[in-house]
Amino acid sequence: MNALLVIDVQSGIVNGGDYKEELFLMEQVITDFKESNRPVIFIRHIDATEESPLNRNSIGSEIRPEFKGYSDYLIEKQTPSSFFQTELTQTLENLGVEHLFIIGFETEFCCMFTAIAAYDRGYKVTFIKDVTGTTNTAESYDMQGLDIKRFVGTVLRWSSVIEVVNYAEYVEKYK
Repeated sequence: MNALLVIDVQSGIVNGGDYKEELFLMEQVITDFKESNRPVIFIRHIDATEESPLNRNSIGSEIRPEFKGYSDYLIEKQTPSSFFQTELTQTLENLGVEHLFIIGFETEFCCMFTAIAAYDRGYKVTFIKDVTGTTNTAESYDMQGLDIKRFVGTVLRWSSVIEVVNYAEYVEKYK
C-alpha cells in the first residue's frame, strides 16, 4: 500500500513566505491520495522553545486551516525525522504501507531526513521535490545561486535508493 506524508504544513512556517505554488501542488497530490483512498498522514513539528512559532501552544504550530480536513492521521515530532520517537512506524505497519510519498516543508531538513529514515526502515520512498518548500534561501547558507530543492533532489537521486520526481513526473507515473 502507498501512503502520503505531508510534513510540517504549519502556519508558523507557511506564513513566512510566498508558497502559493508549493501549496497548490501539495493540495493536488493530497487530493489524488484522498480520491484513491490511500492514507494521508500529516506530520506536525512541535518545538519546546516558548518563543518558537512552532511551540505546541502557539497558533503557528497548527496545520494550515485549509489542509486540516485532509489528514487521516496526525503524528507529532520534535526533530527533523518524522520517525524519531514518534508513532509513525507503528501507524505505517498497522496500515500495511510499503511505499511512502513525501511532500511538505523544510525540504533540506524534515523532508530529506524523513526520506532517508524511511528508506533505512525498508520503505520504498518517492520524494516529490517541487512539492516541498523551505524557509531557507541561498543567502541563509551563504551559498549564492543554491537552489535548495534542486540540490536536495539531486543528492537523493544520486543515492540510487530514493526515487526523486517532480510533480509532472508523479502525475505521469502514479496518477
